[in-house]
Parts: sequence; C-alpha cells; structure tokens
Amino acid sequence: MARIARKTLGYLLKAGILLLTIWFVYRHVNHNKNLEQFVNRIRSVGQNQVYTGLILVTLLMFLNWILEAVKWKYLTKLLEKMSLWKAIEAVFCGLTMAIITPNRIGEYGGRILYLPPRKRIHGIFAMAVGAFGQNTVTNVVGTLSLLYLIYTYQHLNGWLNLGIAVLGAVFILVFLLFYFRIRWLVFLLDKIKFLQKYHRFFSIMARYTFPQLALIMLLSLARFVVFSSQYYILIHILLPDLHLIPVMVMVFNLFFIQSAIPSLDLLDIGVRNFIANYLFGFITTQSVAIMACVSCIWLINLIIPAVIGSVFVLKLNFFGNNT
Repeated sequence: MARIARKTLGYLLKAGILLLTIWFVYRHVNHNKNLEQFVNRIRSVGQNQVYTGLILVTLLMFLNWILEAVKWKYLTKLLEKMSLWKAIEAVFCGLTMAIITPNRIGEYGGRILYLPPRKRIHGIFAMAVGAFGQNTVTNVVGTLSLLYLIYTYQHLNGWLNLGIAVLGAVFILVFLLFYFRIRWLVFLLDKIKFLQKYHRFFSIMARYTFPQLALIMLLSLARFVVFSSQYYILIHILLPDLHLIPVMVMVFNLFFIQSAIPSLDLLDIGVRNFIANYLFGFITTQSVAIMACVSCIWLINLIIPAVIGSVFVLKLNFFGNNT
C-alpha cells in the first residue's frame, strides 16, 4: 500500500511540475513585448545573418549546458560515478524546476534526484561548490568591468577612483580566497552548534582539492565565455556599430548585477531588461534593440532548456535512484 501511495504521489508531483512549467512558459512568452520587438527588429536586418546568428546562439546554449553537465559529473564524482548523459539529463531537469521556484532553488532538487537517496543531501553541497565557482568567476570579472565602467564613464576624482579600486581588489581577493579555501567555510559551519550534527553532509565541500577547484573554475569560466559570446553575437547583428570592448563591459556588468538580485527566473526578464537598458545607455540610445536581445537570449538559454527538461521530469523517481 505504501508503494502505491508513493507511486501516486510521484505521478502527482510530475504532473504538477509539468503543468506549472507549461503555464509559466505560456504566460510569459505569450505576453513578452520585447520578443515581438526582436521579431520586428530583424526585419530591418539581413534575415540570413539573423538566422545564422540565432542558430549559433542556440548551439552555444547547448554547449553552455553541456559544460555545466561536465562540471556536475565532475562534482558528483566524490559521491557516485555518473555518465555524461545522466548528468545532462539532471542539468536540464534542474532547469525545468528552476524556472518555477524562487532563486532557482528547484535546480538543486532537479539535479540531486538523479543521485541515490542516501547521497542527495550531499549532492546539494557538491552543487553549492559548483555554484560558488560560477559566482566567483562572475564576481571577479564583474568587479573588474564595474571598475572599468566607473573609470571610463563616471569621471570621478582620482582619490575616489583609487578608493573604489582598492575596495574592488579586496572584494576579488576575498572571493578567490574563500573559494580556493572552501574548507574554511566547513570549519565555520562546524562552529555553529545546531549544524554540527549535519557535518557528514556539508563536509564534502572540504574534500575538493585545489586542483579540483581550479578545474571547476575553468569549466565555470568556459561557460562564462560561452554565454557572454551569445550576447555579443545578437547585439552585433542588431547594432553593428557598437565596438567589442564597450559591449562586453556592459554584458559583464549585467551578469554581475543580475547575480546579486534574488528573483524568479521567469519573472526576472523585466529586471534584466531594466538593468541592461541602464547599462547600455552609456554606449547607445537603441534601448529597444538591447532589450530585444536580452529577451531573445532569455528565451533561448532558459525557456527552451526548461521545455527540454520537462521530458526528463517524467523519468524522475522521487523516492529512489534514476538510472
């Protein structure tokens, strides 16, 4: 009887996730004016060039998430041996659950369900190491880009520039230090009395060696290069007069600011557009084109993978391992 109840609950959970995903995608794609503006905008550009760009951006989306799957496979090596295909399924399943949960928290659930039940809580902390590596790359590059933006476009006095530069350098060093000495975090968690009994779960973070953390960061950097390139490709197609360095500085700042703002994936497109509109206002007045590019990449990078991942949600076993 308990088995039947678990099976029924599993079906209900899958149905609920799929229905929520369909509703969210339909609601936010169907009423997205910026996507309509993107379609209207490409009519004034050579369509072959646009289609080539969209195909390239879509291929880069798959490369981005495959790199993340490689990273997830590597992170879980300490827990169990996982095939690359299984890691890819886990990543896409996580993306489906991410778009319907605040702060992408569902992404953790989608991935760890591909681990054996006794390893799932450990998997949360393994994933946290990968997320920390990605955030470190975003924050280091973002801080450097913010310093460049302030120095180039704000024209502050020398002492103020110097003070901001020093704060930026300290921020970068702290991030790098804590990432490569992540065992310090484990040490601090052990000092919190009520967390000590969970040491066996979060202690996995201290098991990653410096070379392993360096490889995780390299994979994170590769992903960063990939999704940065997506933005440049579309922006260059719609606004070919903009130069590489100013565009990339604004893109890096967009990632930096976006990473610090809690949001729901399907709702944060408005936040992204607002930030992008402000940042790119330093180098262009074509705000419609910028917001159209941001919305298009949002669709390709998050919505399409979430739809693909819904197929893998059907394979989930909430109370056992997914083989």
